[in-house]
Amino acid sequence: MADAGLMEKIVSLAKRRGFVFPGSEIYGGFAGVYDWGPYGVFLRENVVRTWERSMQEHDDIAFIDSGIFTAPEVWEASGHVSGFNDPLVECLSCHSKLRADHLLESIGINADEKMSEAELNELFDAARKDIVCPVCGKKQFGNVVQKNLMATSTLGRFSEEDKEVYLRAETAQGIYINYKNVLQTGFYKIPFGIAQVGKVFRNEISPRQFLFRKREFEQMEMQYFVRPSEAPAIYESWRAERMAYYDRLGIRPDHLRWKRHDNLVFYAKDAWDIQYEYPFGWGELEGLHYRGDYDLSQHQKFSGVDMSYRDEKVGGSFIPHVIEASVGVDRTVLMVLAEAYAEDEMNGETRVVMRFHPRIAPLKAAVFPLLKNKPELVAKAREVYDDLKKAVPYVIWDDNGNIGKRYRRQDEIGTPFCITIDFDTLGESPEKKDTVTLRRRDSGEQDRLSIKDAIETIKKAIA
Repeated sequence: MADAGLMEKIVSLAKRRGFVFPGSEIYGGFAGVYDWGPYGVFLRENVVRTWERSMQEHDDIAFIDSGIFTAPEVWEASGHVSGFNDPLVECLSCHSKLRADHLLESIGINADEKMSEAELNELFDAARKDIVCPVCGKKQFGNVVQKNLMATSTLGRFSEEDKEVYLRAETAQGIYINYKNVLQTGFYKIPFGIAQVGKVFRNEISPRQFLFRKREFEQMEMQYFVRPSEAPAIYESWRAERMAYYDRLGIRPDHLRWKRHDNLVFYAKDAWDIQYEYPFGWGELEGLHYRGDYDLSQHQKFSGVDMSYRDEKVGGSFIPHVIEASVGVDRTVLMVLAEAYAEDEMNGETRVVMRFHPRIAPLKAAVFPLLKNKPELVAKAREVYDDLKKAVPYVIWDDNGNIGKRYRRQDEIGTPFCITIDFDTLGESPEKKDTVTLRRRDSGEQDRLSIKDAIETIKKAIA
């Protein structure tokens, strides 16, 4: 169920605790662009690494990192130049540029993605009396115009005859144009996949919902090349694997669901989305698409390069069919933030706590000297801190404020464990010397452990 209040809390915490900052904030902000803060960088990195490891478990998946800029013909072949559009309409009162399909959705009308500009205008005109501008509340709009979403650049333009250059709108095209190069390394044969993680850019008309819809974002994509006869079975196998994957991120199964595409694009054989129940409602997280041979066929047509595969197993040649798994890094991080956010009561006080799975938590542990003005405590705490950093990634030193405030701060960052070095650690008692207090984020429980056992406990939790 949608919860606008939860989204506001997540946005506030994300800035306060250094996860995500508004882009160009000192200049009033820049819509659709956000900057990763210190702990957002770690969280995002852990999300990406978890996905990469899931792909590396397959011996038949190669990784590449293709360029953000490509020859303009790449996007002509893919259909992005002619058909990658969103319906734009202007409010004549406040001059806000808005998505016509989103305005129609707000009154319960769904616009078909295949509609022409004329058909969209006919649908919009029939509903004008009920459509309200979300910015100014008026009902005066211009005509619907199809706006291309490709972001452009003047890179290399030295004369009016030079072609416009596009920033990539998806990472998949970089995979398709390198498909033959990967094959020619000699290490892969059908079926095999190519994966990559990278930035993409969209000229979004109305970026919204925090990290969900941005103009500059990141994708994790894998294109799997298969024999046409084997494609349906392999597609179903990937669907099952990708849904099961989210357990690694600590996502509850009832917060995920499958949504089949109602209107397939002409080349698609099948298409399903994994949706997550975000604070604003169900939204697309990952797309699993059976794309047929369209992409390689188009690049063969436009480039003149033979994209067929010589099948030594059964003889003959064919253009492979493609199964795509595409998920947004930013949408995954937003999901993880929403899943982790919790409020509870501890020691008679309400606290905010981010219950990240230890595997993806931005910080794994924090080390505290009980008092920062006692050199002997600080020295011992530094020793423990240095040992822990060698064994565990993403560890922080925290000596700011009293212990209670430090615990609350680490709870909001989502740090699973805190280690406190006190006078007992330095004591002469054999039972307590070189022991520390290990505090667990979720329960608040504290154990007295040897330094070695505390480190091993943390290592096991994040393994």
